[in-house]
Amino acid sequence: MIKYSVRCENTHEFEAWFKDSASFDVQAKSGDIVCPHCGNTSVVKAPMSPRINKSSAAATPEARAREVAERILEVAQQMRKEVEENCDYVGDQFADEARRIHYGEADERGIYGEATEEESQELDEEGIEVFRIPTVRRNS
Repeated sequence: MIKYSVRCENTHEFEAWFKDSASFDVQAKSGDIVCPHCGNTSVVKAPMSPRINKSSAAATPEARAREVAERILEVAQQMRKEVEENCDYVGDQFADEARRIHYGEADERGIYGEATEEESQELDEEGIEVFRIPTVRRNS
């Protein structure tokens, strides 16, 4: 795996992991890499400084697993922050509000809230695209 610093055409920078350099190229060309800040799919590799290990020994599998888990938590917390800052919280009325927006009965906007598994399946069957996001503690 290789980590790249990526920049969208709106100059937002973010980090992403890829199997190898060729994987980045293929995904970037096909528009599969999406800026988490604005949703733009026109991205390039941004300059980044090399990572130099401070010890001569390779990181242990446990240390690497801990590092990956910490990074996943950071990304999940960043996603939570972005959603909370840019979307309206509708609580357990999520499914109803998503339908109202989809069918033009309410202004189009980003929303977040809670839905049951059954409600999520029904929305999917109606062609209403929703995304599950993990529930994580706020970043202090």
